[in-house]
Amino acid sequence: MTDHAVFATTRRVLVVVVFATQLVLTLPSLVAHHQGPAAWAAYVLLTSVLAFVAGHVVAGRAEPSAGCAGALAAVTLTSSVLATTALPAGASFGPADWAFGLVGWYLLLVLVERPAALVAALAAHVCFCVAWFLHAGNGDAGTAGVVILSGTSFQLGVLVMTRVLLRDGRLAARAAAEHDAARTREVLARQREQDLREGFEGQLGALLPLLADLADEVVSTADEATRLRCSVAAVQLRRLFAENDDVPDPLLHELTACVDVAERRGVVVSLAVSGTATPVPTEVRRALVAPMARALAAAGGRAKVSLLRTATEVRVAVVADAPDVLPEAGDVPASVLVETSVHSGLVRSEARWRTR
Repeated sequence: MTDHAVFATTRRVLVVVVFATQLVLTLPSLVAHHQGPAAWAAYVLLTSVLAFVAGHVVAGRAEPSAGCAGALAAVTLTSSVLATTALPAGASFGPADWAFGLVGWYLLLVLVERPAALVAALAAHVCFCVAWFLHAGNGDAGTAGVVILSGTSFQLGVLVMTRVLLRDGRLAARAAAEHDAARTREVLARQREQDLREGFEGQLGALLPLLADLADEVVSTADEATRLRCSVAAVQLRRLFAENDDVPDPLLHELTACVDVAERRGVVVSLAVSGTATPVPTEVRRALVAPMARALAAAGGRAKVSLLRTATEVRVAVVADAPDVLPEAGDVPASVLVETSVHSGLVRSEARWRTR
């Protein structure tokens, strides 16, 4: 339950309590004890406050602003002064003192969202009533103590219960938010796991026919085309493993992984990098690395790889020894431009992606 819901529910209950108290308990006392116009003026002021708050509740509006709540509290305390000073001598905290308990409920009604202001207003109300009791004299101190203790303790108890409900509501909301966050992380983890599985399955799907041909001795590793297929598969798998590493510069990390596979085959590779790291989507990284990976897989002696990053473009280029026929390229996103040429035993390939 949100703070607004707690306060709205509490105020609805308080409107009913105040209405019933004022109509059933205090009005008969006011009528039975003739106290003059000041007492009736106080009653009318309190009734106007109740009408205002009740209209606010029925309209479903948000809690009153600080200024509005302060004005309502001031009207309520004014009513307390009028009603208390209109009492006959020695009547404070007695049957004729209809306003003492009612004013406390009114203060709770208008200041329930502001506990510090409520306690201060209740203290001012009680202090004034006690001062008037001492000023007027001829009252029963024991009865006065019981009335003050019973009235204020019950009203402060309602305030404490409201704060407890607020605390429990916030704890429940926090627990719900943490539960939702955990569920979201779980769903994202499952999705990531599924994406990884699909990616590996896609790479293995290209590798399985090669493994099947080797197992069935349909092809031989002595064949140049078969060795080229194996080299391409090794580079692709190594790039796929590198793609899922958590590193500051994923693109350079994937390029370095492909270079490492080529160097293990004896290819002398030089890598030149310029520019600072730029965020590159995964699909775009695949398209940028793929041409270079194919060239390195086919390279026989030397290769030069360059990575250029500017504010508007990311470019991956390679020049390598290569046969006349390169491995086939896969699908390339429209945002990536790839140019590849083979001439005089050299392959030149370049992939470019504009950042904006």
